[in-house]
Amino acid sequence: MARESDLYPPLKAWFMGQGYTVKGEVGAADLVARKGDEIIVVELKLGFSLTLFHQAMDRLAVSDTVYVAVPAGGKAKPFASNVKLARRLGLGVLSVRLRDGFVEAHASPGNYTPRKSPKKIKRLKKAFDRLQGDPNAGGATRHGLITGYRQDAITCARFLAVHGPSGGARIKDWAEVPDATAIMAANHYGWFTRVSRGVYDLTASGRTALADWGDVGD
Repeated sequence: MARESDLYPPLKAWFMGQGYTVKGEVGAADLVARKGDEIIVVELKLGFSLTLFHQAMDRLAVSDTVYVAVPAGGKAKPFASNVKLARRLGLGVLSVRLRDGFVEAHASPGNYTPRKSPKKIKRLKKAFDRLQGDPNAGGATRHGLITGYRQDAITCARFLAVHGPSGGARIKDWAEVPDATAIMAANHYGWFTRVSRGVYDLTASGRTALADWGDVGD
């Protein structure tokens, strides 16, 4: 079974190869590498954890260059998420392949400014504007999370329940659901059935759902 101490020799060799003098367990730090006035601190753990990040953040009080080091391997997605978190905290990330001591740097320490995504910003604004009222205040409702898409689908279902089989264009104009035709055609919830070209009606599931979701979207 791996131990934290198994990470130390490969990391020491890696930093020494870059001209640093390395010592372990210096003060509260697991590893300290020094070259002149430059000091690097590394915190070692057998896996990412909140404790590891807390310890590494504390080390920023003595050095601007702080790494967290963990064994290589594990699931790629959680590893990538932890690397992203480390970057946002200004921490570097090293991994050690225990079978041969290979050290890989996944992130460098330093101030990090996340890049804004215009696409994600646009998507968030669209979702905000589409949502009627504040149906998810305090968390998900008894039905689960309410989205603007679901609210529009409920509006379409209500219209059909009152007016009978109708075309998407009619619902778009009367009920003010711009994507009425697309929503009913996609039939994501199984509420709609096409009775003729461009004309839809409620399914039995749709009528049941409408009764269940009657308090949503008002």
